[in-house]
Amino acid sequence: MAAPSPRLRKQLSAPGLLQTIRRCFEQVPEHRNERNQIPLADALMSGLAVFGLKYPSLLKFDEAYNEGVIRHNLNTLYAVERAPCDTQMRTILDPVDPAELRPAFRAVHRQVQRHKALEPYRYLDGYYLVSVDGTGQFASGAIHCAECCRKTVKGQIRYYHQLLGAVIVHPDLKTVLPLAPEAITRQDGMRKNDCERNAAKRLLTQLRGDYPQLKWLVVEDSLAANGPHLELLRALDLRYVIHVKPGDHEALFAAVQEQLVTGTCQEWEYTDAQGVEHGYRWVNALPLNKTHPHLQVNFLEYWEIDGDQQRLFSWITDIELTPDNVEPLMRGGRARWKVENETFNTLKNQGYDLEHNYGHGSQHLATVLALLMMLAFLVDQVQELGCRLFQAARAHCRSRTSLWERLRALFTGYYIPDWKPLWEAIATGHVPAVLAPNTS
Repeated sequence: MAAPSPRLRKQLSAPGLLQTIRRCFEQVPEHRNERNQIPLADALMSGLAVFGLKYPSLLKFDEAYNEGVIRHNLNTLYAVERAPCDTQMRTILDPVDPAELRPAFRAVHRQVQRHKALEPYRYLDGYYLVSVDGTGQFASGAIHCAECCRKTVKGQIRYYHQLLGAVIVHPDLKTVLPLAPEAITRQDGMRKNDCERNAAKRLLTQLRGDYPQLKWLVVEDSLAANGPHLELLRALDLRYVIHVKPGDHEALFAAVQEQLVTGTCQEWEYTDAQGVEHGYRWVNALPLNKTHPHLQVNFLEYWEIDGDQQRLFSWITDIELTPDNVEPLMRGGRARWKVENETFNTLKNQGYDLEHNYGHGSQHLATVLALLMMLAFLVDQVQELGCRLFQAARAHCRSRTSLWERLRALFTGYYIPDWKPLWEAIATGHVPAVLAPNTS
């Protein structure tokens, strides 16, 4: 007797998540006046499907859509009644304000929280770690729009877009949960380039507004270790663990050395079962720098010695350091890399193709498509976190790229009534009878 199929947890898998997103898309203001047009929600869901199915381009998606099986499956799986061609999709999505897509991220996260799937991310007295960092999204010497940042390299203008990402992380969990990213682009009416610091102000202010009840512990790189940013975090009631470097904070590291000389710096060392030495050094209530002496920070240093290999890390935090919390704070600070490794690296190299130019437009298209890609990634991550049937499909395929290839093969080769038999087919390696083959 065959073992029962793992359960599809609807609200934490594609059916429930896409239904929630569709409801949000139906609230996005319509910017067109024509009659008998493709609904904006259908265009947005079609864009989401491109990234959910990991199509390499809008053109490939458009070519596939001409087949009846694709139209059928877009309807049954993504609730798309009328999908646009690639040119129509670009035209329809270009004027959409990217801010109108934020509610979809909020709705998915509230769904995750409501079904207790966010609980495993609670860390250190009930905080949620959110790792924030920027990445490149687009660069060209010719293609550009009004929102492109610009720089001159050897006399040639380069146009580019960047993205500031924010993801909920946990040191013990590989799965990350992305929040709505913030585009680093020229803002309306601005002639100067945007920058990561300005984008961080917008993102963190929105974070506190979107999730006012949650306790956040923000982990960032050394770019964030400056007075105005720390004052912003304090004003928003956001705690922090931020990487610092000796070259950027000479006064701070000099103050630590003074504490070492006077013997008021606390230390703790131990050797683990593998013979690796671990060391902690910490001081509370030091001035950030000479420019902002009123900003008191707590300094934590950690080193790891394994034979001839030695690694050294240092952070500042507004959480008082004690022998009981220096290790979890160190691990939280090092979890910052998950925004790079588990997020940006995945989006660039495992089927999503973040840096590919899916379409640029003249207004907001590049940013809208980037947000749809991040939303598709969020759906995948929630399923990986909370749906056993998706987990079984993922395990059967071993790698993400193999999973996406199998997903597209079934999507184009069979008439699929809903997500459950699709994931079952991938998880078991056997196509159930309910999936009718495409014989056209």
